[in-house]
Amino acid sequence: MDFDMLGFSPKLVARLKEQGITDPTPIQRQAIPHAMNGRDVMGLAQTGTGKTAAFGLPLIHALTTAGVAPGPKEVFGLVLAPTRELAKQIADNLAAYTRGSHLKVAIVTGGASINRQIDSLRKGADLVIATPGRLIDLLDRKAVRLDQTRFLVLDEADQMLDMGFIHALRKIAPLLSKSRQTMMFSATMPKLMADLSREYLTDPVRVEVARPGVAADKIAQSVHYVVQEEKTSLLTELLADHMGERALVFARTKHGSERLMKKLRGAGFDADSIHGNKSQGQRDRAIRQFKSGEVTVLVATDVAARGIDIPDVKYVYNYDLPNVPENYVHRIGRTARAGASGRAVAFCSKDESGEWRAIQKNLGTTVPVASGTAWEAERDARKPSAQRRRRRPSRGKFKRAA
Repeated sequence: MDFDMLGFSPKLVARLKEQGITDPTPIQRQAIPHAMNGRDVMGLAQTGTGKTAAFGLPLIHALTTAGVAPGPKEVFGLVLAPTRELAKQIADNLAAYTRGSHLKVAIVTGGASINRQIDSLRKGADLVIATPGRLIDLLDRKAVRLDQTRFLVLDEADQMLDMGFIHALRKIAPLLSKSRQTMMFSATMPKLMADLSREYLTDPVRVEVARPGVAADKIAQSVHYVVQEEKTSLLTELLADHMGERALVFARTKHGSERLMKKLRGAGFDADSIHGNKSQGQRDRAIRQFKSGEVTVLVATDVAARGIDIPDVKYVYNYDLPNVPENYVHRIGRTARAGASGRAVAFCSKDESGEWRAIQKNLGTTVPVASGTAWEAERDARKPSAQRRRRRPSRGKFKRAA
């Protein structure tokens, strides 16, 4: 099956071919026919499998064939995303798919000038990609209308729940057209998201191309059991083994991310950080430099876990384990994208043993151990720091796990 067979116009298929997109992915093959028939869709697939095109292409087809232009402040299709980075990624993809057409794609997120966004919506937009908070700001200012919005997409809906956007969604959804098509896409399926689908989707088709919460097959995972104090030295050792190749490092807190980035810079790595304390301009610049290769190590909090779509990120390090098991899948899904292979390396300290057990339970598998054992890490943690320093291995102990 190719995109011609899915019913898209020759012009849209040609635009896809210009971007090297010729063969639909499994989630696209299964979701697009239902979406083209106007059905509500719940799509479950691993990150990096093409979910944006799975909902974006049917929207573009429907809006193109409708032949109606939006009126002042009107929006025909709305895509909600939990983070600015993900919203920008979606907007970039949809803008590429619509290039040369009459469709107008707008993005509204926090961290950017709200006055410019008001101006961009003044004449209406066919497609708007938004974070919920900024959209509500615009609604409060009466800068946008949703009564003509016939298409709603919730992308990474489970993270919206994690980040507390359910109240925003309950404020936004009633403003949309009653006769709308709604699609929901994610890589995991917590119970709350099932409840959300029953509330906002009508007789949805459930499309599932992998068990929710399962990591992509081409990601080689491993775990190091290591005391907290040894994590930085272990990370610098592993990064040195593939110097110059892109690596994404996840830390738990904003301040921790910044401290770790500065230590990596001090160790000679081209590193930068992205977290909630950075301005939108700083975050955009860091991702842009990471894409170009000017920055090869990007330290991030979960704010970036679903907004980085760079095909050649070969390594993901979980320097700190996430509190929510499902976030582990989203983090490591930043590698092995678009059919490539990648490595995901986790560091587990004594205090994180509970999180690691929950992660492996969620994965439904046991991740191979690269070094240490759980009880060795706990025993080391109980020793005086001087003894730990004497036992610190020489460079190369962890080399085989990179």
